[in-house]
Amino acid sequence: MNGTLVLIYAITSLMAGSAIAYFIGSTAVLSFIAGGNSLYLAILPQRLFSQLDVFAFLAMPLFILTGELMNRGGIAAALIDLSMSIVGRLKGGLGHVNVLTSVFFAGVSGSAVSDAAALSTTLVPEMERRGYTREYAAAITGASSIIGPIIPPSVILIFYGALMDTPVAALFAAGVVPGLLLATVLMALNTFFAYRYNHPGGNGIDLPKFLPSLLKALPALGLPVIILGGVLFGIMTPAEAAGVAVCAALIVGIAYGNLGMTEILMCLNRTAVLLGAIFIILVAISSFSYLAALEQWPQKIADLVVSLGLSKLQYLLVINVIFLFAGMVMDVKAAVALLAPIFVPVALQMGVDPVHLGIVICFNITTGLLSPPLGAVLIIIASVLEMDYWTLIRATLPFFLIEVLLLVILVLVPGLTTALPTALGLM
Repeated sequence: MNGTLVLIYAITSLMAGSAIAYFIGSTAVLSFIAGGNSLYLAILPQRLFSQLDVFAFLAMPLFILTGELMNRGGIAAALIDLSMSIVGRLKGGLGHVNVLTSVFFAGVSGSAVSDAAALSTTLVPEMERRGYTREYAAAITGASSIIGPIIPPSVILIFYGALMDTPVAALFAAGVVPGLLLATVLMALNTFFAYRYNHPGGNGIDLPKFLPSLLKALPALGLPVIILGGVLFGIMTPAEAAGVAVCAALIVGIAYGNLGMTEILMCLNRTAVLLGAIFIILVAISSFSYLAALEQWPQKIADLVVSLGLSKLQYLLVINVIFLFAGMVMDVKAAVALLAPIFVPVALQMGVDPVHLGIVICFNITTGLLSPPLGAVLIIIASVLEMDYWTLIRATLPFFLIEVLLLVILVLVPGLTTALPTALGLM
């Protein structure tokens, strides 16, 4: 009876539009009481603090601040010009530029939503002016923004590594190949559509000169080199690299002439707001994870897997379906924090490599940002461009399906994620 009341409360709270942190936290506390575990609430504050007192979390606010500084520092124009000078003369060139700019942006912001918002206001109008449909321009912008959280430095990889005690440096290295594969697949699909629908491009297009574009973009391009080089070769920890990145982002933004004291204060304010939202979700999820540990949910799931006779691969496919659905309807970090502590330990017990699993889950959950009904990237693009949401979904569907196909390949071929960190001695 008590469990039924908690379920009714949870559904009512969710339908009423409660913030995800309040919904999860209050439901967890009520579940403690309903399950006869109210005595354990006395040590809940200590448990919450211990789960948040993780050194790897220190890198997260600094990388968020780096992304804010670079996004406000005028980096978009420099990276777009460089991308245009490299691939702009190809058939469907601006589609390739869209993807390549997202690759460059990935080393700066590490956020799919930030990349989608930034490129929607810059590249989409330019693609329309050059003869692309608004729907196609918006669709490829959304699809390419998913590259951001996969190619390091990535806030979601730091978040997952700290939460599941997986080396962040290894996750950074493991994300490089899947991120570049995603860019390659999107460019191939863009080429197909370019010839099928006769998109503009090819010789005769007025393009920026390569060398001046490269020189202007070098400060921005140097930032991910500093971060990745320092982390992957053991020169800096992720937290130290994040601190260096903040200093470098300030220098780059000032050098471009777009960062003054007003912009810097706005970046600090935005970082504080985002960080508060992240950590209140973490507190709520930690309460839920504590309840899951008390109720032995991971062990029960493991017993269920054994009783069903699921193999390692079958279990991986099952949890991928669960995480993909969660990414469609939940905040990415909330979904990872809620589900990973429940499903990941069972996979590790079955022998799944923790680094491979981390990349698969992060790739999976960010792909959900591109899918209905509540894909955050779709919502952002539809809002920024003031276009019909369902029209955007139809245009995005081929890109979403190709990303899901790549996800399946990553699940079936672990070497695509583990080869680089193994070669660098990070596994």
